[in-house]
Amino acid sequence: MAKRVVMLGPPGAGKGTQAKRLAKHLGVPHVSSGDIFRENLREKTELGRTAEAYMKRGELVPDDVTIAMIRERLSRPDCREGVVLDGFPRTPAQAEALDAMLQELYQARVDLAPLIEVPEEVLVERLTGRRSCPNGHVYHLTFNPPKEAGKCDHDGLELFQREDDRPETVLNRIQVYNRQTQPLIDFYDQRGVLARINGNQPIEAVSAELFAALEKA
Repeated sequence: MAKRVVMLGPPGAGKGTQAKRLAKHLGVPHVSSGDIFRENLREKTELGRTAEAYMKRGELVPDDVTIAMIRERLSRPDCREGVVLDGFPRTPAQAEALDAMLQELYQARVDLAPLIEVPEEVLVERLTGRRSCPNGHVYHLTFNPPKEAGKCDHDGLELFQREDDRPETVLNRIQVYNRQTQPLIDFYDQRGVLARINGNQPIEAVSAELFAALEKA
């Protein structure tokens, strides 16, 4: 069974939700690039301070900093038996770097790259109803509302709508994703590890399709 998985899918496809379910199913960590960034910034690590300097200048964090953060996380003992990656890699260059670090750390490779596919109009509906907590918990006004309106179930913090979840930016985000991610999809397709998953069905059904793809990998 596949143990090192890279989750792919457009914004709003449910990639994060399925990554967590997959990690639990496999008994391996769910490693989100967003969580790693927040951890490094919060802990004020050397890499976190370097990333913050770029962010304060309004610049993109360079690949080598992002890759170093991922490498540090993957080198921890809990990743020895496998990992579900979410949000990394984003480009073929990052995918090559991931291959190199998995080979170096564990003599391993990416076993499976599930691509969760959802029609554009469904993505727009999902994203515009999304509400976020400052600590990273995510809700949806229709599909996954908090117990108390406007408040996070976990920490009671005020929920907000991210700028990039506003209707005027959602379509642009999807178009940018399609343009930027196609080379990465091609990268994993050429390596024979891409699995196309129908994301326009109930969460349990998507998970079942993912688990079946794992068994075949």
